[in-house]
Amino acid sequence: MDWNLIRSFLAIAETGTLAKAAQNLGVSQPTLGRHIDALEASLGLTLFTRGRHGMTPTEAGLSIIEDAKAMAFEADRLALKAASRAQSLGGTVRITASEVVSTYILPPIIAALGVAEPDIQIELVPSNTVENLLSRDADIAVRMVRPVQNDVIARKTNELGMGTYAHADYLARHGTPQTIEEFFRHRLIGMDRSNLIVDGMADLGIHAQRDSFAVRTDHQIAYFELVRAGAGIGFIAHYLAAGHSELRRILPDITIPALPIWLASHRELRTSQRIRRVMDFLHERINALPLGDT
Repeated sequence: MDWNLIRSFLAIAETGTLAKAAQNLGVSQPTLGRHIDALEASLGLTLFTRGRHGMTPTEAGLSIIEDAKAMAFEADRLALKAASRAQSLGGTVRITASEVVSTYILPPIIAALGVAEPDIQIELVPSNTVENLLSRDADIAVRMVRPVQNDVIARKTNELGMGTYAHADYLARHGTPQTIEEFFRHRLIGMDRSNLIVDGMADLGIHAQRDSFAVRTDHQIAYFELVRAGAGIGFIAHYLAAGHSELRRILPDITIPALPIWLASHRELRTSQRIRRVMDFLHERINALPLGDT
């Protein structure tokens, strides 16, 4: 049985629509439709009911989902083993990292890698979700937390120092806080649905609530740009602030724990020269960056 048909079936069953499944797989909607028609004809079953709001698995479709997932698992494992045997440096390496790391840290490193290894093609996936290395959503992950998945190898490469900053114009209008009490009388920039900042402040013995922050967003790049625009006081990396002379550090005595930077890959890929080369290059260049305190 054609594996592509099974893969298309699973993508539609998981997303519920042709459009989302096509986007995830990188194929056209008509192609997915033909795949489902071919699979239904091959099996003699109707796998989906088509409606205005999407595609819903029939009872027959539901009955084969677990078997299809088992096939997907074996296909992923085969791909991992094949990739681990690759001895050529030429080819593609898929890297996932947070939005901030993908935007402000990795681009010059990837540019330098292109000069050093022109036969290696890079796919960069900015994402704050933890991509599943086991299913080859990415070959290498750059993460601020150590991956805990089985069969994933990881090594710490640096630490991203954090501080409290505001735009000089904001401070000229509102003054510079000298104490925590004054700090909380300012317009603070926090996160929307994430508790990352509130929990981090609690670890420092500082009580804050969601409504302690006048401006809130979970988008990392938007957060940084809000601080740069003078929307209030926020928590950003020293490395980012160092490139913008208009930003001023506030209350430097508040020690915010640095964020560790981990490089991770699936254990099966450790014998791939191409992926090992990219891992080593990333480790060397990220490790050399002045990411700590200023």
